[in-house]
Parts: sequence; structure tokens; C-alpha cells
Amino acid sequence: MRKVFHFDSPPGPYIADAAVLCCFDHRISTVVRKFLKKQAIERPDMIVVAGGAKTLASPRNDFEQDFILEQVRMSIRLHQTTRVIVMSHSDCATYGGLAHFKGDRDAEAAHHRSELLRAGELLISTFPAISVEPYFVKFDGIWEVKGADHLKSESPEASSISAESHRRNK
Repeated sequence: MRKVFHFDSPPGPYIADAAVLCCFDHRISTVVRKFLKKQAIERPDMIVVAGGAKTLASPRNDFEQDFILEQVRMSIRLHQTTRVIVMSHSDCATYGGLAHFKGDRDAEAAHHRSELLRAGELLISTFPAISVEPYFVKFDGIWEVKGADHLKSESPEASSISAESHRRNK
């Protein structure tokens, strides 16, 4: 091998601030990065795939859903993740884009809200000790999904790990 780029990266183990499931659409990558920084998520385990939360809520096949669940499982096992952020976005091609909703942004947002809640419920039922935070990314910002309080973990272990992670980030 031949070194083609030099960069010093910390080689030690880490605790992830969150596992983040989002779409690979380049149009949302900058806002997602900035949002994570604003949320004090400096060490995310990124799970970036076409459709983001759709892979859990309405997967095209069992493999897709199993793969994403395994990625979250690995984040929990390897990096003690207790927080999972799931995202979907406006005009996502895996849903047929905004055209699928006949240009109706409210209908699109309502559909994504139900998809994000379904993805969160699957995650909580599979991994009861985590907290899930669903967000809808539009081209004017990121919107928190209301009615998702039941996706927050009440586990004391998750709370203490999350509190420790938050203290480290200050």
C-alpha cells in the first residue's frame, strides 16, 4: 500500500453519542452534520443508506431491515450506544419523491411522520434499553416528530450512560 493522504485520528475506543440512521442523499448531508453538532453528537455511528428510516419502516425486503437492525446492534455492542436518531427527508427518491405525494408537502410530511414512528417502534421493541429520536429533514430545516415520547428509554443504565456522554461533550 501507498499512503495517499495524511490525517491523525484518535485510535482509541470510544462510546458513541448516538447511532444515526439517515439517507445517503447528498442534499441533506450538510444539514445533518450541522444538526448533529448542535445536538452535541461528536461521535456518531453513522448508518447512511438509501431511504434512511424507510429501511426499517417499510423495507423493500427482509434483508434490508435485518441489515439495519444489525448495524444498530453493533453500535450498541461495540460503542455502548443508548441513543438512536432516525431520519427521513423530503423529496426522497426511495419514496418516489415529492411527486409521489402529488406535490402536497403536508401529505408527504404526514406520511414520513408515520414512517418515522414505525421505525422508532421497531427499534424500541428490538432494543428496549435505547432511546429513539425521529426527525424529518426538509429543505428549510429539521423537524422533530411530535408524539414520539414513548420512544424514549426509561432504563436507568441508558440514562446514566447518556448523562456521562453529555458531560464529556461539554
